[in-house]
Amino acid sequence: MTTTATGGSGFWGRPTLWKAVLFVLAYLVFYLVVGWIVDAVFDGPINEDDILADFLSIFFGLVLPIVIGGAAIAFFAARQGWLSEIFRAQPVRGRRWMWIGPILAATAIVGHMFGTDWGAWGTGQLLAMVLLGASVGFTEELATRGVVVKMMRDAHHGEKFVALISSLLFALMHMTNLISGMEPSTVAATVVYTFGFGMCMYMAMRVTGTIWAAIILHALTDPTTFLASGGLDKAVTDQSSGASVLAVTATVLIVIVGFVSVFFVRGRASGPAVPADA
Repeated sequence: MTTTATGGSGFWGRPTLWKAVLFVLAYLVFYLVVGWIVDAVFDGPINEDDILADFLSIFFGLVLPIVIGGAAIAFFAARQGWLSEIFRAQPVRGRRWMWIGPILAATAIVGHMFGTDWGAWGTGQLLAMVLLGASVGFTEELATRGVVVKMMRDAHHGEKFVALISSLLFALMHMTNLISGMEPSTVAATVVYTFGFGMCMYMAMRVTGTIWAAIILHALTDPTTFLASGGLDKAVTDQSSGASVLAVTATVLIVIVGFVSVFFVRGRASGPAVPADA
């Protein structure tokens, strides 16, 4: 059965779609500003030509801004009294078919691990990649599957709308890669992929009953993808990246399943009590 969401008071305590969009935009602006400041302060260690060159370049160029962004989101959620609710058990049960989301994500991770030329990466780079994955997984999932999902549920939207909006905002967040100079075609492919991936993370959260499932899968996905492709500016379906056929196939299926699954999501986490996926 469903439970009634808690809203709170004040500006953010009366959630709407436009406020969810405003939250994501505010986070992106904050993240970009922090990134520019970190880049200016720690310009020396950051290798602008190859940001994955070594531990310090990865840490200061990629990890630190994300860590600061994640801390800011966690502080915001805590101030609103939302943090405990975000990390407690999901108020709407998942359906068995939703297992396809986390299974495909895990399959891609395994495929990328087998498709990686591990000898091409140093110990420092690998350690930094672990930190990068953990920070990205926590921050982006807290922002979208955490704060945005809670806001949409508190606004009494059904789970189809919740899944769609949280995945769409998650995908559009990656358009900021244009600012870093990434090729528009790669950004477009990334946005399409991340929508499908976002839906799979929503399914993982629903079917396991916790946002931690999405955080862990996301934390493993980004670094293994980068390691297998050899860089940050490679399209996730680039066959020449060195990723295995298994990973490429799973990635394509993530996109297809993600888009199709929108039509099958049911349920409501607030409002009149109804069966979870009636």
